Amino acid sequence: MYVGTLSFDLLLGDVRSLKEKRSVVRPIVAELQRKYAVSAAEVDHMDLHRRAGIGLALVSGDAGHLSEVLDRCERLVAARPEVEMLSVRRRFHGEDD
Repeated sequence: MYVGTLSFDLLLGDVRSLKEKRSVVRPIVAELQRKYAVSAAEVDHMDLHRRAGIGLALVSGDAGHLSEVLDRCERLVAARPEVEMLSVRRRFHGEDD
């Protein structure tokens, strides 16, 4: 069994309130969950208007499949024009851990 996680630190565009922030972050989280069947949530910078932290996790029996899905998730978030990706942290836990 393999477990992979991604943590995104995002800078949001022209956002002036927490309500506007939710309108940007929620669709990203929902699309990750729908397209790739990952567990995803906003996990950091909850009280800041222009910053967001999104975390996701995936479990798979195949390391190659896991890596491929994490790559796709990263590309999906990076392609969103309303956010700037400040950093991405990837963790991979295998059977040897």
